[in-house]
Amino acid sequence: MTSCQVTVFITAVANIIAEDKSADELGLLAAMLTQLGDTLATIAVIKEASESPPDSEADLAC
Repeated sequence: MTSCQVTVFITAVANIIAEDKSADELGLLAAMLTQLGDTLATIAVIKEASESPPDSEADLAC
């Protein structure tokens, strides 16, 4: 999929989900999905960092 196709798909999904939801429900769902996305991004960065060798001894410290 191209980036344009992905954004069109996401927009369509958002519109379908929003059809029968109240503003409060949409706000909560948006907050939950934002947290999900942020957490997945954090996990991806941690995995990437753990797969690459450390640059210095300082990188080994917790």
